[in-house]
Amino acid sequence: MRILGISAYYHDSAAAIIVDGKVLFAAQEERFSRIKNDPSFPEEAIKFCLSESGFTLEDLDYIAFYDKPFLKFERLLETYYAFAPRGFGSFAKAMPVWLKEKLFTKQVIRKQLKKIGGPHARKIRIVFPEHHLSHAASAFYTSPFSKSAFLTVDGVGEWTTTSYGLASGTEGIKVLGELHFPNSLGLLYSSFTFFLGFEVNSGEYKMMGLAPYSNHQSEAVQRFIDIIKKKLVDIKEDGSINLNQDYFEYPVGLRMVNPKKWEKLFGFKKRTNDEPLTQTHADLAFAAQKVLEEILVKLTHHIKKETQAAYLCLAGGVALNCVANSVLFNENIFKDIYVQPAAGDAGGAIGAALATAHLKEDLTFTGLKKTFNPYLGPCASHQEIERVLRKHKCEYQYFESTEELLSTVANYLADKKVVGWFWGRTEFGPRALGNRSILADPTDPEMQSKLNLKIKFRESFRPFAPAVCEEDYDSYFEPGKRSAYMLFTNPVKESRRKSLPKNFHELSLEEKRGNPKSELPAITHIDYSARVQVMKKEVNPTFWSLLQTFKKLTGNGVLINTSFNVKDEPIVNTPEDAYQCFMNSGMDILVLENYVIAK
Repeated sequence: MRILGISAYYHDSAAAIIVDGKVLFAAQEERFSRIKNDPSFPEEAIKFCLSESGFTLEDLDYIAFYDKPFLKFERLLETYYAFAPRGFGSFAKAMPVWLKEKLFTKQVIRKQLKKIGGPHARKIRIVFPEHHLSHAASAFYTSPFSKSAFLTVDGVGEWTTTSYGLASGTEGIKVLGELHFPNSLGLLYSSFTFFLGFEVNSGEYKMMGLAPYSNHQSEAVQRFIDIIKKKLVDIKEDGSINLNQDYFEYPVGLRMVNPKKWEKLFGFKKRTNDEPLTQTHADLAFAAQKVLEEILVKLTHHIKKETQAAYLCLAGGVALNCVANSVLFNENIFKDIYVQPAAGDAGGAIGAALATAHLKEDLTFTGLKKTFNPYLGPCASHQEIERVLRKHKCEYQYFESTEELLSTVANYLADKKVVGWFWGRTEFGPRALGNRSILADPTDPEMQSKLNLKIKFRESFRPFAPAVCEEDYDSYFEPGKRSAYMLFTNPVKESRRKSLPKNFHELSLEEKRGNPKSELPAITHIDYSARVQVMKKEVNPTFWSLLQTFKKLTGNGVLINTSFNVKDEPIVNTPEDAYQCFMNSGMDILVLENYVIAK
């Protein structure tokens, strides 16, 4: 059975092709349109999936869209009615769009597909799995488990904001419980993102990165936690929550919260995105993170009690919070936890297709025997690369031997050069996993600042992720979940840490950042943690070999691996994207497959 999965019209639109329950190709529209988090119909991503698979639209059995628009419209109407007359302006703005387009999503999809595949597009069967079913399927059917519990947490789907249940390879996905809008853990977290001056649906990871700069044991932090739990959210023992809607505007407004009410509550002004970050901002970010973790731990204990499952699959936007994922893993409630690389809405394209395959076809799922392949997007031929090189009149080196190429690149990295690395197929999901990466030596104490300010053009406090081969993990990091997708954090080994000055908590955020935390200062966060990519040879043999080559040369088996893009741009997709990013930033070296350009 051939199925095209689509997610669109909210954020991170994407498309995926699966055949007989196996994911062949998947890509996010932002990579083609160059609009970060692009919510539009994924026309180019669909064209890519069809072209690479060799299928036309008439070869497909189904098209699966990742949620049910009619249920979402029902939620919209009932919410506006329940909160009336609040939010009339938002209602008046939303209705024309819904009545013209979103309510008729099936017709809109057919119209868009007609552009791609001609008149037969009108005959194809379009199905609409529920949003959280798509999330659950994206996690379970790409996992190594034949049976597991699942937990999906995000802002909101149709009505559901959290769901949990039991998934089986023979009996499918059974939902046991749900939490409904407006009570949403994802929207609670995004409300703090908004108040702290970051962009909702894209800045949550910045808040997560800011949180460790807090003075954890301070009275301010405890006061913020108390305020959140007393005024904003009522947390039940089973992890369900009730949000005090007196303080939120997202159900009917154009903002997440009422800034004046929150300013009075927390005692400081809402931050604008260009204002400097202070200790108070870090303390509130940490308080919000701790409340999130507390709720997730309660939820997870409840799920274990109800399902008695040995394993857990996580999905939804909240599952991209790698710090919270690690807290759950370290609770040892389940033997293992799995999160797929595109856990947010982009992954809904895969999930919708997989859910449809298992609902419409009698498939048995026994768990993947190998790590789920995240390299599902476009690649570039040597002819495409050479066209770009000729267009820009580049001087370059070409290496027939991959071994010689890796040796050359490793030497550049050892010389503290920053390398843009473009190899193979693009990763699916928000993390660069060794094919569209910026690489550097993490032992350089100036490298974090250099990468943030001169290459990525982003906030200086944000940490960088390390990549390490599975065989070398224990030499650098304490025991923990070994994630191939950078979706868990791990403590840097105690023997590699450096002691901090006695007055550390009295320093400014920038002074705290500037103090080296370990022998690998550029990847060690302020709390000695790192969002580690643990590289298996079977998953990406070329990137694995580069890490090994660098280790033989320097004695260090860890590289900085950050996404190949600059602030507010998507990860590069083509050789032209990579060249432009390289030339417009402070990178020293560009590797396009076997071609190497030095500035």
